[in-house]
Amino acid sequence: MIGAISANQADWPTPCEDWNVQDLLHHLVVQDLHKYTIMARGNNVDPLAATATVGADWSTRFSDGAVMLMRAWAAADLNAQVALPGGGEAPLRSRIGLQITEFTVHSWDLLKATGVPIILDPALADQSLAWAQRMLKPEYRGVERGIGPEVRVPVSSDSYTRLAGWFGRSPYFRSGPRVQSLR
Repeated sequence: MIGAISANQADWPTPCEDWNVQDLLHHLVVQDLHKYTIMARGNNVDPLAATATVGADWSTRFSDGAVMLMRAWAAADLNAQVALPGGGEAPLRSRIGLQITEFTVHSWDLLKATGVPIILDPALADQSLAWAQRMLKPEYRGVERGIGPEVRVPVSSDSYTRLAGWFGRSPYFRSGPRVQSLR
């Protein structure tokens, strides 16, 4: 999907409020892949650590980063106890749900923002929604946290619409370039 996003779409808005496509790609390619590889190795991430910029070759950087992340998980002892950022310990496997959910939600965001013709796996949305409903407490929501209030959608909605609503996205978001005001 990321390889199908063109440079002329970089400034298009996304369902992630205040982020355009370039910002979201930076978040995924530079921040998430790096952070999640560190986490898969059983370490905690320094939230203040500087990150590079995504640049124009986001597809190659994402592919390379994804390979590193998959290798880290393949070598991981999923039952190893790891320190939690707020204190305590949990098995390494507890970090998997967060990562799957993050990439699943942002795949939907990119699909909606760019209109890339790809079919997303509904099983990933179902799994991500189940994880989020267990883990995403009300105090984790808010503009400063990046997850808005839940957007109610019909119960009969497809998996990704329900997931998007749970994460505060408008399921009715339309893709395309920003329309400039003539004022």
